Amino acid sequence: MKLSTKGRYGLKAMFDIATIYERQEPISLKQIAEKNHLSEQYLEQIFSVLKKSGLVKSIRGAQGGYMLGRQPSEITVGDIIRVLEGPIAPSMCVLEEETDCIELRTCPTRDVWKQIKDSVDEVIDNITLEDMLLKNQKKTQVSLIDSID
Repeated sequence: MKLSTKGRYGLKAMFDIATIYERQEPISLKQIAEKNHLSEQYLEQIFSVLKKSGLVKSIRGAQGGYMLGRQPSEITVGDIIRVLEGPIAPSMCVLEEETDCIELRTCPTRDVWKQIKDSVDEVIDNITLEDMLLKNQKKTQVSLIDSID
């Protein structure tokens, strides 16, 4: 199971927007692209999906850009990844909508795939953008202290 660039870049971009959430001002895709060395055109595709889902909202005009659609404490990593990637699972047989497996009840590996899926879901559904912000602040503080020593 590997996330595509869409999921990885989307999470990174959402984190960038969350860093300025308190200022209540939009950030442009150009700023996000330059900061993260990403393609602005690719970010446009990602943000089209994020906007449709309500995770971000756009502000038009010269000083426009994107803002979070909800508070950082209300947006999980799982929300972002599922919107951009779809359901997360190591095997199709553990997705609820997948029912055409002839060995569904007797498959010896399905329980393993289900445990992996449940573990991943547990992690990504319990980390919010706010959690990421707080963890990053702690890293930055430790880094500053280490550079002083």
